[in-house]
Amino acid sequence: MDGNFDMRGADAPFYLAQGDECDIFAAAHARNLPLLLKGPTGCGKTRFVAHMAARLGRKLYTVACHDDLSAADLIGRYLLKGGETVWVDGPLTRAVREGAICYLDEVVEARKDVAVVLHPLTDDRRILPIDRTGEELQAAPGFMLVASYNPGYQNIMKTLKPSTRQRFLSVEFTFPRPEYEVPVVARESGLDQDRVALLVRLANKLRGLKGQDLEEGVSTRLVVYAATLVAGGMDLDRAIRAAMIEPLTDDPDIRKGLLDLVVAVVG
Repeated sequence: MDGNFDMRGADAPFYLAQGDECDIFAAAHARNLPLLLKGPTGCGKTRFVAHMAARLGRKLYTVACHDDLSAADLIGRYLLKGGETVWVDGPLTRAVREGAICYLDEVVEARKDVAVVLHPLTDDRRILPIDRTGEELQAAPGFMLVASYNPGYQNIMKTLKPSTRQRFLSVEFTFPRPEYEVPVVARESGLDQDRVALLVRLANKLRGLKGQDLEEGVSTRLVVYAATLVAGGMDLDRAIRAAMIEPLTDDPDIRKGLLDLVVAVVG
């Protein structure tokens, strides 16, 4: 494994590597390089970042990006406190000052001015200009910028420009292969692996419908939810419907087709 790992890594959130993603993350951190994670919703990107931050002994600031997220939300702003106007750092600024990891989840959802702020942090300058205070922060040792997005879900109006993508190293994530997904779901839910294997087999059948009847496939997160319900005593069919069917669609015809598939796979 590349990079220097902190002893606190023993307490890192569980993550089962499927390839060389841990090595790439560690190498990027050691060499002050930004990293972009690409992959479908619920495939483990956020857990991976939390796992690596703990293994590297770095504080993690996670920002869930959305349509209204602006550069000011990341950098900071003046706020009124106790009758005084004081500057309050945003999560990106705190990470830059402290040498922490800043993770921007679904970065393409943020407003366009966010990309402008990130550019000087993603090249050899590693600086964060703060116009409101006149500061130009040099990133502290250990700072790392990590971003993620789901390229299969975004439309042409919400995608990263090539000029931005090419500022990052990149790792592609997919849903785990069954031999990886089964032990992960079993560990997270407490359900035995035989019953988990049935849920994973169903999930992969449903994922095969992505782009046909479904916009998104069943995430590993939803499989964990279903397994957790079953481990808690819920009937298998009810758990599957609540965790793996209803979240996928509101269309009654599609839902009926999915339930027919459940009967064919599960019995």
